[in-house]
Amino acid sequence: MSSKAVLGAGFGDEGKGLVTDWLCRSCAKPLVIRFCGGQQAGHTVAANGLRHVFSNFGAGTLRGAPTYFSRFCTIDPVGMINELNVLLAKGVQPLLHVDAACPVTTPYDIARNRQHHPHGSCGVGVGDTLNREAQHFSLTFGDLFYPWVVETRLDLLRTFFYKEYANVSVEAFWDCCAKVTSSPHVRRTHGLSENETWSDLIYEGAQGLLLDQQFGFFPHVTRANTGTANALALNSGREMEIWLVTRAYQTRHGDGPMSNEHRPHNIKENPLETNVCNRFQGAFRRSLLDLDLLEYAVSRDELIRSSKKRHLVITCLDHVRNELRFTRHGRIVCCDDEKDFAGRIAAVLGFDSVYGSSSDDGETMRKLL
Repeated sequence: MSSKAVLGAGFGDEGKGLVTDWLCRSCAKPLVIRFCGGQQAGHTVAANGLRHVFSNFGAGTLRGAPTYFSRFCTIDPVGMINELNVLLAKGVQPLLHVDAACPVTTPYDIARNRQHHPHGSCGVGVGDTLNREAQHFSLTFGDLFYPWVVETRLDLLRTFFYKEYANVSVEAFWDCCAKVTSSPHVRRTHGLSENETWSDLIYEGAQGLLLDQQFGFFPHVTRANTGTANALALNSGREMEIWLVTRAYQTRHGDGPMSNEHRPHNIKENPLETNVCNRFQGAFRRSLLDLDLLEYAVSRDELIRSSKKRHLVITCLDHVRNELRFTRHGRIVCCDDEKDFAGRIAAVLGFDSVYGSSSDDGETMRKLL
């Protein structure tokens, strides 16, 4: 059994779904493992004539790969059922294993999140769910199989923790909880089963290294370990291959610092861009790739820094007009072509293997170095 970790190098939206899907193509029996974040992921995949943005299922689903949501992830029953229905309507038959210890997002978490997001948010309640869990007001996926337990916990939340949101409706939440626990497409687990004969474990990251709660730019971070820490905790000591993903330029969706925004750029808008301005996150921002920030991100994760098996993937190469560029030590560096661009970046980061892709089509991933 091999283990591969797909990680974003920046502030998210790098193309982790594309790479996860691409890796699943070459595996006999892959399992995609979500090991951080939760329903705020938006991983776009185009495969087998379909296009889908994955949030509650792994990005290998269109290839037939099942998903495991680990204990480090939050889940939203309403979002899960909504996405399941969309996948079924597209003719996809997903399979989702959910750890019983996964924290469950309630309508109260979402309501508070949407009213209080001073540092930026997707508006789906992930941070508020984890904050509530840390204060012992817990509701987990395993609880959903016991209606009295769920009813009691919701009542305690409404009475003691979310009094100002006591009028928020939980009717749709209750309906979706019942559908989740009875669906043949969703299975409860207690940890990652070692009895299954998976050929490859593909750890699909959510958000990017520069949003990590430990070394991102607080308070504009996600409440998660976006590096390899959680994946290592789940991987039982097996060797892990690293797939680090960046766009050919920087992006950031919503508030928080991002370098090079003061510089003019030659990045064109993607008509198929999944990330658009919304009232919770705000604008989708773009700037020239900052090689110093990539080097910083790699330096903060020991496994990425020291791994003997690691690959860099540069996505959205077709979004840059005329000339590929990045900044290094405050200077703009212009490159001759894709291979020169990849080679210069790889030399600084210490990667020998580099792949590239255009837009969000995983079929076009190609070896650059």
